[in-house]
Amino acid sequence: MQINMSTRELRAFVALAELRNFTRAAERCHLSQPAFSALIRSLEEHIGGRLFDRTTRQVELTVEGAGFLEAAQRLLREADTAVADVRDHVARRRGRVAIAALPSLAAGWLPPLLARYHARYPDIELDVADVLSDDCIARVQTGRADFALASTQASANGLRAERFCADSFHLVCRDDHPLAAQTGHLKLSELSGWPVIQLARSSSVRQHVDAALHPRRLSSFLELEQLSTVAAMVREGLGVSVVPTLTLFHFDHPRLRARPVVAAGLKRQVYLLRRADRALSSAAQGLYELLMAQRPGFRSAA
Repeated sequence: MQINMSTRELRAFVALAELRNFTRAAERCHLSQPAFSALIRSLEEHIGGRLFDRTTRQVELTVEGAGFLEAAQRLLREADTAVADVRDHVARRRGRVAIAALPSLAAGWLPPLLARYHARYPDIELDVADVLSDDCIARVQTGRADFALASTQASANGLRAERFCADSFHLVCRDDHPLAAQTGHLKLSELSGWPVIQLARSSSVRQHVDAALHPRRLSSFLELEQLSTVAAMVREGLGVSVVPTLTLFHFDHPRLRARPVVAAGLKRQVYLLRRADRALSSAAQGLYELLMAQRPGFRSAA
């Protein structure tokens, strides 16, 4: 048989068990005595037995009432703890946020914003994965990330995609390279013949560059996984590279120069991806709002 007890009934029972007086117990519960007595009767009806022996002089627990007291106190403690825990999460005093982001965002733009969020909500656990787009998508789909910043829209995979920012591209080369002396925008096709330090084919950067130049190809001298390694190779004069604007902090060096590169379709759209069937937690919502308000300036006009 299902028993429907309210916390109001349990609090009334515990108050009467402790005070052994209807008037004082009703005052503790901020109720009139008739309303308080009604709660006790309702609880006894739910349980199916008397919890108190009442006389004109005193109120005493029955054997069943004494046995129920510890359980009632435990249930109230658990209810209070559960409510306090939810309130802490809603108030962002506790919780956890997991985010996946492209390395170009995770290494440059994101850290100052995470520091600001952590300073405001120091007890919220942060989990950051700096991974490529496919892994960003997988982490959101499997629940390992609350949301992700990726260069793939993936709206057909149970995810909701919002336009986040659009990233243009730059040539980076050493200051003694012939292309460094020129001014203005550079056409991607003008890089033909120069040795190019490229990122791996699995990266969104490489895929955007290849698609913009198709069916032609750049002359790859090296293919690397990490932008920091690309920057080191370019500094040594082993070649030039084409990278998104959001990654230029890797190339902040006195000997390196950057020039905007243009080509049809050479723009990387970044999306914020989240589960379409699940609302964000309060902690994740707070970080989401901060990141959306501080999006990089390279935004799509669409």
